[in-house]
Amino acid sequence: MAVYKIFPEKDAFILSQYPAQNTGRDEVLEVSNLNGINVDSSAAGDLPAVKRSLIQFNSTDISNVITNKIGDAAFQSNLNLYLANAGNLPLDYTIEAYPVTQSWNMGRGKVSDSPMTTDGVSWSWRLESGSGAWAAEGGDWLLDASGSSQTFTYVSNKDISMDVTDMVKLWNSGSIDNNGVIVKLDDSIEFSASYVETAYFSVDTHTIYPPDLEFKWDDSTYSTTLTQVTSSDFVAKVTNLRSEFEDTSVYKFRIKSRDTFPTRVFQTSSVYLDAKALPTSSYWGLKDVKTGEMVVDFDTNYTKISADNNSNYFTVYMDGLEPERYYQIAIKTIVEDETLVIEDQTNYFKVVR
Repeated sequence: MAVYKIFPEKDAFILSQYPAQNTGRDEVLEVSNLNGINVDSSAAGDLPAVKRSLIQFNSTDISNVITNKIGDAAFQSNLNLYLANAGNLPLDYTIEAYPVTQSWNMGRGKVSDSPMTTDGVSWSWRLESGSGAWAAEGGDWLLDASGSSQTFTYVSNKDISMDVTDMVKLWNSGSIDNNGVIVKLDDSIEFSASYVETAYFSVDTHTIYPPDLEFKWDDSTYSTTLTQVTSSDFVAKVTNLRSEFEDTSVYKFRIKSRDTFPTRVFQTSSVYLDAKALPTSSYWGLKDVKTGEMVVDFDTNYTKISADNNSNYFTVYMDGLEPERYYQIAIKTIVEDETLVIEDQTNYFKVVR
């Protein structure tokens, strides 16, 4: 599998308006600026009020992916957060991510707790209220080339998918400590007269949308003596599909293709057994069966379908998928300048613990 995801070991968001409040077990991560236009002016704390999010991925998980799965191949890492809700978004805005320079405790709080929970990271404190003050309130991070940003327009998808490859490489090499990443609005919006409210699903969400750190690399090999499919009138089928896979397994899916109506020839075997290969411009993807959303989308660089003398194939690391869910295999190919997407409803499987 040339697309692999790991999930956070901890996350939380911090609030300037309530500098000791912890939200480590909240279902969302907020990245916002409230300037008082739509907020009760009698609320405690100063306005404008800013919210930033902290997310950390396990260093061993990162090293395992790079060392044991990617190897020497070039790769890209994306930080993905999925929008839960938003309000009063400007036409254009930018969200930034920087490596955090100090360690922090997730805590057990929620923003709705009354009285508020203060036993974990907050705007003023890294560990808990009164213990381990940030070097600078609101978190401390590196302002250098290891940071990343993503700009959103009025019509763009509002999920975050930010290239953090440089940051991940620095963590993995030990050049900087892995204390996670802080996600914030850019300086032109924070503490300004703007009003931006975004919330993303956290690791404690009860949905399929927790944050993830996604690794992509090209593991494809296309070397076959099979004749390529040259017409859009063909059949492609996963021939070795199983109903369930353990979440620790690695599996090579085989795709066999043939013409829908093979040319009649004089031979002893059935012409319907004559296998062909999908073109080099063929890609695989995975769809969540329940929601219908793509979990691994088609990517012309990172989900190429391979081929050998037996058939086409691609490999999936099941521990890069969320367990106890059903996934449907999808195939995209370009034949004679025609783009075809094959979604056989019978091509699905479950990942189990």
